[in-house]
Amino acid sequence: MTTSDYRLRCQCGTIQGVLTGLAQVNRAVCYCKDCQAFAHALGQSDRVLDARGGSDIVQVLPRNLRFMQGLDALACLRLTPKGLFRWYAACCRTPIGNTLPTPRLSFIGLVHTCLDSSEVSLDEAFGPVRTWVNTKGAIGEPKPKEEGVGKAIGWFLCTTLRARINGDYKRNPFFNPTTGMPIVTPRVLTSDPLS
Repeated sequence: MTTSDYRLRCQCGTIQGVLTGLAQVNRAVCYCKDCQAFAHALGQSDRVLDARGGSDIVQVLPRNLRFMQGLDALACLRLTPKGLFRWYAACCRTPIGNTLPTPRLSFIGLVHTCLDSSEVSLDEAFGPVRTWVNTKGAIGEPKPKEEGVGKAIGWFLCTTLRARINGDYKRNPFFNPTTGMPIVTPRVLTSDPLS
């Protein structure tokens, strides 16, 4: 691991990985009800959500993430049949991140609790939060101000388009490179609750 890398690990240490390309990230806090539901479904709301119900998310290209161990413990759920793929560690229910249901739009929002900040803080590695989104879902009043949405959309469009053109979208540890299917079958929470 170099100074331009950052460790990823689940709470129990079964899943471990390395994140590179730290300059090519966007950091956001999302207050949407779905991110809150994901944290609650895993029993991780106290660790994931801030006092207002926000999740600190580091948005990166999946090609910059390499799992070193524990990939067989990776699990996936969807809150609805057409919802985002929400990846987590089946061993200890640590949220890992959210992807779109297709690798063609190459993107993952890593939940801060899977990023090992014991050596370098999130602020030092990724910079401060630049975007606050879905603030209508925040707990309490007044609601936080929504900021940086245009920059986040610009980052997403430029990053995913570049990955689509140069083929980087194929380098995605969450999807089979040949079939484009997720490496594990997502469970739909509404019809198959977590036990």
